[in-house]
Amino acid sequence: MRKKFLFFTLLFYGIYAACMYVYIFHMGTGQIPASLKGSVADPAVFMSKHELLLSEEYSKIRNYLFFVVTPFEWIIYLFILIAGLSRLFEKWAISKAKSTVFRTAIYVFWLNFISYVLLLPIRYYSYHLSMEYGISNQKLFSWLKEGWIDFGVNYIMSAIVMATIYWLMQKSLKNWWLYTWLLSIPFTIFIMFVQPVVIDPLYNDFYPLQNKELETKILTLAEKANIPADHVYEVNMAEKTNAMNAYVTGIGNNSRIVLWDTTLNNLTDREILFIMAHEMGHYVEKHIYYGVAGYILLMLIGLFLTAKIMNWSVRHYGSVLRVKKVSNISSMPLFLLITSFLLFVSSPVSNIVSRYQEERADQYAIALTGDHEAAVSSFQKLTKAGLSEVNPPRLIKWFRYTHPPMLERIYTVYDKSQNSNEGNNK
Repeated sequence: MRKKFLFFTLLFYGIYAACMYVYIFHMGTGQIPASLKGSVADPAVFMSKHELLLSEEYSKIRNYLFFVVTPFEWIIYLFILIAGLSRLFEKWAISKAKSTVFRTAIYVFWLNFISYVLLLPIRYYSYHLSMEYGISNQKLFSWLKEGWIDFGVNYIMSAIVMATIYWLMQKSLKNWWLYTWLLSIPFTIFIMFVQPVVIDPLYNDFYPLQNKELETKILTLAEKANIPADHVYEVNMAEKTNAMNAYVTGIGNNSRIVLWDTTLNNLTDREILFIMAHEMGHYVEKHIYYGVAGYILLMLIGLFLTAKIMNWSVRHYGSVLRVKKVSNISSMPLFLLITSFLLFVSSPVSNIVSRYQEERADQYAIALTGDHEAAVSSFQKLTKAGLSEVNPPRLIKWFRYTHPPMLERIYTVYDKSQNSNEGNNK
């Protein structure tokens, strides 16, 4: 029964992977509309033929990896269950510790370790791919070091979360999902608060903006937007990547706007001010707080569905999965499989919200700076640096794009500029 179950799972995965390959490499089209060809939104205008070719190849490979790797993780969890590895990890944990908390911590280590090892070749391929296409310039040791840090941070977080969940399962099997959700609210807020000052510095060095002349311009813009002036930071990314980025992170007194040094090195002051104005838009419109609220709401729905699906799965397929009770820590791969699946299928909804917020931040930046030309040129340079796909196929946009595609962003800014000029001429 177990072999048959695993066989059909692998067969379905193979068919799915083949269909996604055909869609992404042969059917998925992201052609530029005829009305926009030759405009500032057309990548053929601001990218060379070689860059266009690299962008198309790189985007397709990355998109395909995204759609096949996530289900592959589910198969790993399923294999760990069916092969009896989960039961073995549970026995080791029970033999080493008496309390549920420490047993769970031991179990989580082995589960994370085997998952990390099995996924390492795919992660290395992604790293190699980014090096081959000139996106990354990170040394191998630095990349491995980041992976070890990731493993450590994920282990600590997972051990805390899973120990709490399985302790609650054993105390209240029926309502564990509700109590987990209630505890997740202060935990989520706490993590958001400490991330900029505790977690992020593990990976990179953050420091106040070094260019004082540019800092003065940004402070003036921040004052115009009524934003505290000490929330702008620079991070050293040039030794790892050629891509550019800026983002808002943290909440409360630890909230900050962060600029990669690659952004500072490759954009003009006007373009950087537009990027900063965009990030200020997120700050002013409190998108981080809305994001936290949305995450907490999705957590409630997700935990409720996870509890229902886990109960049904163990009731009907417990013998196949080698799980006797939901509250046994050996059910953890099933928990992770279900939550990962729910996050995957819900991502189009969360991405719609994210794209709306990014669009709002673009509008705010234009209103604050009034510099349409800098907006267009900064988007063009961001596209070239990251070999971004300006107009992805619809399915790719739904599942992968937290920002509007560059075609939409450039065209929107350019169109408003044209309308503004026409209005002024009248």
